[in-house]
Amino acid sequence: MRRAVCPGSFDPITNGHLDIIARASRLYDEVYVAVMINKSKKGLFEIEERIELIREVTADYANVRVEAFHGLLVDFCKQRDIPAIVKGLRAVSDFDYELQMAQMNIGLTGVETLFVPTNPTYSFLSSSLVKEVAAWGGDVSHLVPAPVLEALNKRLRKA
Repeated sequence: MRRAVCPGSFDPITNGHLDIIARASRLYDEVYVAVMINKSKKGLFEIEERIELIREVTADYANVRVEAFHGLLVDFCKQRDIPAIVKGLRAVSDFDYELQMAQMNIGLTGVETLFVPTNPTYSFLSSSLVKEVAAWGGDVSHLVPAPVLEALNKRLRKA
């Protein structure tokens, strides 16, 4: 069975993330979405909320699994016999950082990293940007799946 992982914080998941996950799901038998836990960062959504939203928006992909993980991504891969990490690249600046990570990961455990160019429609998109625009009342409906938009609106109205 060919397995891969799409890692990230997904706070929240965007249409750009979803595009990479969908493309990976066509290439691999099983795709894990690893919601990486960084205890030093306070996200807008709790880990459980992110997982639930990702499960909801990836429900049409029968081969996608969603799990949280704290620690090294290569350990997540090792525990699940995953030989490949799939990462979307938006710009050259992404490549500079991601190349270092890919080289470290292959050096640590032999896990390969595959870079997928982002759909040009989403080349500027990040979770941080979505949160900032939404917090100021901007329209992000074309940037996130409908369940995420609803969750964002509810969360930001509380704040």
